[in-house]
Amino acid sequence: MEQIRRADVAAFTSGDAHMANAMIEESGLRVVPDRRRGRGAGVNPSGRFEKFERHVFDDGWNSFEDLPPFKTDVQIEKPRTIITRNDSPDISFDRSINPYRGCEHGCVYCFARPTHSYMGLSAGLDFESKLFAKPDAPRLLERELAKDGYQPKTIAIGTNTDPYQPIEKEWRIMRELLEVLERHNHPVGIVTKSALVMRDIDILSRMAEKGLAKVALSVTTLDRKLARAMEPRAATPPRRLEAVRALSEAGIPTSVMIGPVIPGLNDAEIERILDSAAAAGAREAGYVILRLPLEVSSIFKDWLLQHYPDRYRHVMSLVRSMRGGKDYDAEFGKRMKGAGPYAWQIGRRFELAAKRLGLNTQRLKLRTDLFVPPLKQGEQLTLL
Repeated sequence: MEQIRRADVAAFTSGDAHMANAMIEESGLRVVPDRRRGRGAGVNPSGRFEKFERHVFDDGWNSFEDLPPFKTDVQIEKPRTIITRNDSPDISFDRSINPYRGCEHGCVYCFARPTHSYMGLSAGLDFESKLFAKPDAPRLLERELAKDGYQPKTIAIGTNTDPYQPIEKEWRIMRELLEVLERHNHPVGIVTKSALVMRDIDILSRMAEKGLAKVALSVTTLDRKLARAMEPRAATPPRRLEAVRALSEAGIPTSVMIGPVIPGLNDAEIERILDSAAAAGAREAGYVILRLPLEVSSIFKDWLLQHYPDRYRHVMSLVRSMRGGKDYDAEFGKRMKGAGPYAWQIGRRFELAAKRLGLNTQRLKLRTDLFVPPLKQGEQLTLL
């Protein structure tokens, strides 16, 4: 049953964990465990553009028994273009591709969750169960690469949602995108939490020989229990390190991304993660501080209350100490690394560990001079 109403959960932002937890349960914000088993988020709030908020509640007739668990549903999305442009000074690329909208990995902290609101869906459980695939992506990419005046630069894939999430096994959109990029000698940089990337070692190794490909594995923790709770459908930490090793041994430049660093939860693992990644063959490393934009803030805090209630106040206090007293600060130059003494300490620890391990001694720049534009429709090959 659903009731259209507003729920005032004031304690959620006050820091009183016990009161907030009780109020969330009473308000109907939290979805019962049997319906969200194997998922990251514990809530499914209405999108921020919706007129009403809808909350599930028990009407006394055991109505929860009639509600099915959240299952992965994939719809086809037909975008007009596939290369997304950006001019952010915080990131090293100006273009990216997202083969999928939403992500089945269910990482509770994912900063991309609020994008589901543009589809009239929730940033919570909808984000990880109601997915959109873009099977036209390879065709659109070839068309855009053929445009007059196109200047090649590294295309980043996996910066918003993971291109190797579980549904990629069936849809194979990422594989087809790589085939297009290889065919035209276009550079690509990939970020993923999935060991499925090893499936495409054949293409990536050939591109790497030409200086056209590199891959970053996101390793947030080496604690299997924490990873299972925080990133329920992503590859286990050992499998991600296995992927680092396999890619490196195949001659593919590989790096590790600690993203995000969550103070009071996984920040103690920075050195161990870098040690393990370097031993597996990673050449470069990076990190991002936890980001809690828009709906992600309430989703993450609810998760924290469920799984680590004893750390709730400590973790959120440290987060706010790096964000000017707020849950999040979107200012360029601060949103990725935070500010303040604790953020400075994390940065110095990372730098010292990376230096000791010989990481980041050289930053690989992919080649663009080998690019061969696709033929336009009706255009013929030249003889010479």
